[in-house]
Amino acid sequence: MNRSAQYVGDNTFVVAEADPVPPGPGEVRIDVAYTGICGTDLHVAHGAMDRRVRVPAVIGHEMAGRIAEVGAGVEGHRVGDPVTVMPLDWCGECPACRAGHSHICHRLNFVGIDSPGSMQRSWTVPARLLVPLPADLPLTHAALVEPTAVAVHDVRRSRLAAGEHAVVIGAGPVGLLIGTVARAVGAEVTVLELDPHRRELAAELGLSTLDPAAVDVVRHVHEVTGGAGAAVVFEVSGSAAGVRTATDLLAVRGRLVVVAIHPNPPAVDLHRVFWRELELIGVRVYERDDYAEAVRLVHGGQVPAERLITRIVPLTEVAEAFRALAAGGEVKVLVDCGGAA
Repeated sequence: MNRSAQYVGDNTFVVAEADPVPPGPGEVRIDVAYTGICGTDLHVAHGAMDRRVRVPAVIGHEMAGRIAEVGAGVEGHRVGDPVTVMPLDWCGECPACRAGHSHICHRLNFVGIDSPGSMQRSWTVPARLLVPLPADLPLTHAALVEPTAVAVHDVRRSRLAAGEHAVVIGAGPVGLLIGTVARAVGAEVTVLELDPHRRELAAELGLSTLDPAAVDVVRHVHEVTGGAGAAVVFEVSGSAAGVRTATDLLAVRGRLVVVAIHPNPPAVDLHRVFWRELELIGVRVYERDDYAEAVRLVHGGQVPAERLITRIVPLTEVAEAFRALAAGGEVKVLVDCGGAA
């Protein structure tokens, strides 16, 4: 039987069992080993995405597992292969797809939100979504490929170069990964974070950290950059204060990368944008090349997956895992979906 954790509304999950879905033509069935819980999943649990999610819903998209069954017509994939999934299923016909930007398709099916996800023992998906994994990459670490791909996409879109100074506002999981990826391209990185535990972890990862409640961060960044300011600021906090700080930190022609979801539009200092010829860059999900680079970084150890994973829970304890994440103190929680053997 296939065991799954299902969101049924109002921050509630139930564990259900059903027969596995056999793969049709062009599909594969995956034994899911681990699924990570991300901020989007928390938004789902809190009811913020009920217009998109049809309950009961199996959510989750940060995953790793092994192919258990291959449907007709699938080539290049074999039973037992370790894989992850790039959970974007686009239409191929809308203006965004025709322009080569299929990852932000106008009719995008984000698998794990708009359709069933990976928080289950057995998951059937189109083979075109598969991303092969190195045989020696632990599946726990591989579950961090998806959020790492987010960070890779964000850094690539920023055009951050070696020797430039980048500031990351917010040291949650994505902020820490952006800082790590930015450092991997040779940038100087400063992380701003109010929470002392997250600040401590960022420091343990070798990132320079500041407490914006205790330090004049604008003055500090301008001092360490010789009065210029940061070349790039990644706004990952989702706070109005973070946006206000970001424009003050940037150098002439600096780039502000908006990573966080801001459900309430924050005020932006457009005079500062005008005065210093700043750029405002939006970033959303990732492209195939970002996934390939994320696999390389996780496999090579540049992304310290082991230190970012703070808890692994069985599928039956998903509800408790969501409560722990919402309460703070955790970085990356993985759900053991039972397919690791």
